[in-house]
Amino acid sequence: MSSMKACAPYIGMVIIQLAYGGSNILSKLALEQGLSFPVFIVYRHLIAMIILTPVAFFLERKQRPSISSSIVAKIFLLALFGITIHQNVFYAGLDYTSATVASALSNIIPALTFILAVLLKMEKVRIKSTIGKAKLLGTIFCISGALIFTFWKGHLLMGFVREPLIALHSKGPGRGTVHGEEDWIKGSLLILTSHIAFSAWLILQAVVFEVYPAKLSMNAMLCFFASLQSSAVALIFERDKSSWQLGWNIQLLTIIYCATVISCLSYYLQTFCISERGPVFAAMFSPLLLVIVSIFSAFFFAERLHIGSLIGTFIIIAGLYCVLWGKSREIDKKMQEIGETSLVQKQTSSNEC
Repeated sequence: MSSMKACAPYIGMVIIQLAYGGSNILSKLALEQGLSFPVFIVYRHLIAMIILTPVAFFLERKQRPSISSSIVAKIFLLALFGITIHQNVFYAGLDYTSATVASALSNIIPALTFILAVLLKMEKVRIKSTIGKAKLLGTIFCISGALIFTFWKGHLLMGFVREPLIALHSKGPGRGTVHGEEDWIKGSLLILTSHIAFSAWLILQAVVFEVYPAKLSMNAMLCFFASLQSSAVALIFERDKSSWQLGWNIQLLTIIYCATVISCLSYYLQTFCISERGPVFAAMFSPLLLVIVSIFSAFFFAERLHIGSLIGTFIIIAGLYCVLWGKSREIDKKMQEIGETSLVQKQTSSNEC
């Protein structure tokens, strides 16, 4: 039972990355079919709020702590960074580039989260120690790899299939399926910006959970504030009334999938994993998303990676495992210190007796 509990955060993070992989593919299809991303964000969080609110009310009615204006303000900021800013900027970037590029750039999240955790003194870096050097070097590698992936294409590599199994045909006004190099860079920069907001979200979740540990209730309020904030954004940038109309198509499927699987299930699992192992642990699983989406995109969309993308990915993964190695050694060291302290206390108490 204890081993299952220890494995739960790892299983949870794998499920989250699989869920996000499906979300990236479906979102790309829906955006190409004309779905307005501000409208998409509003609808998915409204649906998630409707699902989560009664569930949280009944399941957490005995363990839900009292809420204050300070907690409400923190959850409001959580929604602002993790959903309103992150998702609106991310989908704006996804409209200019591919799902594979978007997933590859998510590999910078561990480094960004680590940097923020260090600045907020949630992580310690001792430059003179081997562990500190590994964590710092890994962070530099992650950032360098993401920049190489973004700005250097190199020679074109072969894909898995010659023709895409799913053809992208833009039906939305002003949207096209083919973008130039400037649009590709613009999309990558937008996605990088969204990942900065996402990293801040991971850090803030750990802070909010300490004062409000009711996971379902916290995520229900998160979706409530996200729908309000995103509605304001949508009213400014999406004034076409027809954009709010939905039919039985890929757009509605994407909204329902993201509302239930991402905004309900994945948000809850992510809060659980962060509460168990911390925000840096949750961020470390981001590279798995690249593998998932790359395989899907290669088969369904016949996407080809460039040599620059491949080199950048390898550098990112090398950096990731440097940080993971440093984190694992750091945890082992802490556990050893706790064990030694406990042994000394037991010996002291037995001598006193």
